Amino acid sequence: MDELEVDVVAEVEVDDPVLVEGLPGVGHVGTLAAEHLLEELDEESTLIRRVYSREFPPQVTIEDGIAELTCATIHAVSNPDGRDLLVLTGDHQAQTNAGHYGLTSAFLDIADEFETTDIYSLGGVPTGELIEEYAVIGAVTDEARRDSLEDAGVEFREDEPAGGIVGVSGLLLGLGARRGFDAACLMGETSGYLVDPKSARAVLEVLEEAVGLDLAYDSLDERADEMEDVIGKIQEMEQQQQQQSMELPTDDDLRYIG
Repeated sequence: MDELEVDVVAEVEVDDPVLVEGLPGVGHVGTLAAEHLLEELDEESTLIRRVYSREFPPQVTIEDGIAELTCATIHAVSNPDGRDLLVLTGDHQAQTNAGHYGLTSAFLDIADEFETTDIYSLGGVPTGELIEEYAVIGAVTDEARRDSLEDAGVEFREDEPAGGIVGVSGLLLGLGARRGFDAACLMGETSGYLVDPKSARAVLEVLEEAVGLDLAYDSLDERADEMEDVIGKIQEMEQQQQQQSMELPTDDDLRYIG
């Protein structure tokens, strides 16, 4: 296998498409969002490209006993309520800096094939603590896009996210701008500790308004309820540990023993 290979699975016609990227990252926010898009628009979705790379981990995925070399996939989605989509997702990101650049360039080449001009990369930004209200933080390559996303409720904060945006989500903006794409990154706030369906929903609600989508969220809400149960159990365990630590004997107590 070459360093990078693109398999053409199908050729389709798309109308003024937007590239939407959701690869693994903090809280799996981008992946959850992209997978939910494809789940909700399954009847309008067609797998068109598989992207293989030596930069992905050396493994295969298994479905119904069938092995498939790990890859990134792009689906074309016919959107009856707005612009068509090219949805990029997968189970892995590259393992080296050079791999991130090489894969991003390949994804942009595919976007060029379909005359895409706009890109939305989706991801999470860690807060380090559990949160109740989920803000969406934005970054853009063009000031005009910032104004429209602010109207959709996106927050643009000075020096956030700290350290910038790493991986494909960031490079789609950086390399994309150099190649003439108009790109934005939508990042849902998330603790960073757990898979976060609520953050994914917050990001998708912004994307709905930005590109013209009409999504249901029942399955994503079910996953959010499951995660709430997990969080509740974690918090209960933490409280028990705190109680136990308070009940442990102090140094003053121990000096009377023996």
